[in-house]
Formats: sequence, structure tokens, C-alpha cells
Amino acid sequence: MYGVVGIPVTSLASRAAAAGVRFIAFHNEQSAGYAASAHGYLTGRPGVLLTVSGPGCVHGLAGLSNAAINAWPMLMISGSCDQSDVGRGDFQELDQVEAVKPFSKFSAKATRASEIPRLVSECLAKTVSGRPGGCYLDIPSDVLRERIPNSEAEKLLSEISRNPSFLEEKVETLEIDRAVSLLRHAERPLVVVGKGAAFARAEDELKALISRTGIPFLPTPMGKGLLPDTHELSSTAARSLAIGKCDVALVVGARLNWLLHFGEPPKWSPDVKFILVDVSSEEIELRKPCVGLVGDAKKVLNLLNREIKDDPFCFGRSHPWVEALSKKAKDNVVKMEAQLAKDVVPFNFLTPMRIIRDAILDVGSPAPIVVSEGANTMDVGRAVLVQMEPRTRLDAGTWGTMGVGLGYCIAAAVASPGRLVVAVEGDSGFGFSAMEVETLVRYQLPVIVIVFNNGGVYGGDRRNPDEITGPYKDDPAPTSFVPGAAYHKLIEAFGGKGYVVGTPLELKSALSESFAARKPAVINVTIDPYAGAESGRLQHKN
Repeated sequence: MYGVVGIPVTSLASRAAAAGVRFIAFHNEQSAGYAASAHGYLTGRPGVLLTVSGPGCVHGLAGLSNAAINAWPMLMISGSCDQSDVGRGDFQELDQVEAVKPFSKFSAKATRASEIPRLVSECLAKTVSGRPGGCYLDIPSDVLRERIPNSEAEKLLSEISRNPSFLEEKVETLEIDRAVSLLRHAERPLVVVGKGAAFARAEDELKALISRTGIPFLPTPMGKGLLPDTHELSSTAARSLAIGKCDVALVVGARLNWLLHFGEPPKWSPDVKFILVDVSSEEIELRKPCVGLVGDAKKVLNLLNREIKDDPFCFGRSHPWVEALSKKAKDNVVKMEAQLAKDVVPFNFLTPMRIIRDAILDVGSPAPIVVSEGANTMDVGRAVLVQMEPRTRLDAGTWGTMGVGLGYCIAAAVASPGRLVVAVEGDSGFGFSAMEVETLVRYQLPVIVIVFNNGGVYGGDRRNPDEITGPYKDDPAPTSFVPGAAYHKLIEAFGGKGYVVGTPLELKSALSESFAARKPAVINVTIDPYAGAESGRLQHKN
């Protein structure tokens, strides 16, 4: 359980901890909510966010909405005002059940203590049924203070099913046949895998499918690592060719949204046939693919593998499509490595990212969980950082949420004990949740936060001369921060370790020392303020 305590939920947090629930106390509900949402993704079980009433609930909506858009299971619990005082202007009064509805699969208020076991059970079940998402439970302060006999409490708990069963939609055998037939007869097939497949723990089934058929694959950013980025059939480095020329695309656990250009021309071929695997029948109906397979990614891939095993086929390494993608990927990797090989000082984004990549790979297995946010920092990191294991990358995700960094780091450290957590953050992204470095130190979590400090959003003052006018022309640019900000000093104030680096040798030394110590640290990396640009793929939006 993650959250911020205060009236009326402080005792609830304390009693939860005493009952065996680990409570991680944050500085603000946004970061705690992001942690709860990421916890759901990393573990497959809903993370829980606890907030106070009114403003606390509103702040918590950041995490609840993030869970909803990313399809991660999460339960948000908020205290609220006394029921007898509703409408009278009570302390932090808000109709919270109504406020959370746009982002909640299910929301309810416990009007009596006796309702709490049933509602908690129902909320938890709904977070993971169908398409995962967030649920909300409101507990008024008078209910939190209510007393009931132990015997009644035990009876109520005994009536709640510990293992709720869900009605699963059965995948039609005919649809499996059609999907396999499309793949078998395709000239340029492609498998696209998203974080839905990662959530479903479908890596073994995916590996079997790719090994058996020889079909190239393309992961979305958080689908990276389901198969190693270094896999010979990975098309990440040939993305444009892969999606632009494929004639049949099996899309597993990914939506045809902005991240995949909506599955439409000109990025995709106008003649591409989509086989869409999704837990939501509504998603299938919305996208209208050639074949829609409704179900859990792991189970659907298993059915596809069974069908293929009975009548095997395989695109060999010499197949023209496989050769074309392999050649393009290798060419692009060679070009990228030539750029990465240069030690540029003052740092651009590529030089420190290469050093960070190599340090992470040197850790081996279990691989560190990488958390990344920021415009240039995240975009460059997606291209350079290598994921070798599933669920080891967390970034801004489907909703493009900035500010997730420290919350995700804390959830990763709590949910995956034994793994190092490495955050690669822009200075703007870091600023959203920077105070949570105190939380890292307080709980002594093995998190290394690397801040790419280029003095602002995209890199400081980017205005044209004709924009520097008007009565407030002497104010800093909207994109500017204080130059040379000493972010490393922030964690030192709480007893953590801070580093400031500006050369390859300094960065390598800081990474080596901090990775070995596995203690909370911030590495402040000085970047050339003119090295960045407005966020790559979305620049045309602005």
C-alpha cells in the first residue's frame, strides 16, 4: 500500500502495517498513485493507493488515471467526510465517488463498516478482470471510527471468496485457424508485442512462437525485453520498414493507438491485415481487424502455438523479408554505434546514454529495472538502452505521463526485491517528483537516479529573437531552469549519495560506485543545453 497519511486515514495506515501490509509513505499522492499503478503492472496484482479526503483524493486521480489508460490493476482508497455532514461544507468535503468515475472501472462507498470486506473484495477482483484498470473505494470518517464485534468481523471475512473466479471468453477455434492461415501465407509477416503481453507473462509463449515460425517481431517501448533486444529477429532497429511493408501483423497486447500510428497509412501499408489479440472485446470491435482474438495474451499465444505445431511452418533466415529487415536493422545499428562511439564533451545525449547502457548490461541477471522519463532523455533511451528481460522498462507509457519517475522507482524496488533500479531522467521529468528522493533514503531502496541536466525543458531558452518581447521579456523562458542546478545536493540533504559528472570518466566512476553500493543516489549529469530538441516524434504536435 502506497500513500500519504492525514485526516482521516492515519490510523488506517498504521493498522494496515500492523496487520502485515507494507505501507510506503510518500510526500504527495501523485507519486504514490504512480507507484501503485506500476506495482500492479510489475506484479500482476493490484497496487493500493491510500489518500486523505478532498484534495488528497484529487491528487490521487493522477495515479488512478495512469492505471486506467495503461490498463494496470490498482485500487485507490480514500477517506472522506462524515456522512451526516455531507452538503454542509465539512472539512475537505467532495463527492469523491463521482469525481473518480472517468478513471475507475468500479467505484463504491462503504456506508457501514460491515460493507468493507465485500467492497474491498469486489474492487480487487474488478481491477484484474477483463482489461485491468483502477477501482475506487470511499470510506467516510464515521465508518473508519465505527466499531463492530470481533465475531462479526470474522464472520464477514469468512464469507468473502479469497480466489474469485472470472468468466473467461473462449477463443473460437475458427478464429485461431484463420489467424494461423494468414501468418502461414503471408509474404511479410510481423509480430508486434506490447506491455499487455508483458503484463500477461507471455514471454515463454512468445519465444516459442518466434522460434517456431521465424517471424520477425517488433516490441513497443514497454514490450521491450519480452524477448531480448539483441534477438536476431528483433526489428526494433528497422521499425519504419517493418511496419511500413508488412502485409500481416499479429499485434499482441498492444493497442493500435498513437504509439502505433493507429494502424493506418502512411506509416502502415494500406493493405496490411491485422490479427489483434486483446483481453477486451470492445477493443476488437473498435479497431475492426481482419481477425480478432479476444483473450489473455499468454493463453492466446499458447493456442496459436498448438495450432502451428500440428502443421508447422517457418520463415527461414534466407527468406527475402527476414533478410531485408535483418540488413536494415544491422545497417541502422552500425550507424547508431558509430555515433555512440564518440566521446562528446560537453555531453550530448548519446555519450552518457552509451555509458549508462554498458553499465546496466554489466550488471547481468537479474537485470536492473530501468525507469525513464523526459523528452529527449526518454526518446534517446528507447533507442540506446537495451532490455534483456521482461518488465524491466517503465516509461511515460500510453498516456505519455511525465512525473512518474520516482513513484515508479519506488514501486519497482518494493515489487522486485533483489533488482537494482536505475532511473534515467530528464531534469524536467525529475522535477515533478524530486522530493521523493527522501523516500528512497528513508526506506533505503536500491535506486540510482541519473538526471540529464540541460537546464530546462528540451534544454533551456529556445526562443526566437522576435519572441523575446513584451512587458515580461526579462523573465526566464518558459522552458528554462536555473543553469547548473545542483540536483545531487538534494539527496545529500537526506543522507543519500550525490554525484555531479561532466566527463565519461566521472560518469563511469559514479555508476560503478553507486551500482556496487546499491544505496539511494542521484547522479547529476551535466548536458550541453543546446544538445536537445523538442520531443522527437511529437514535435509536429506543437
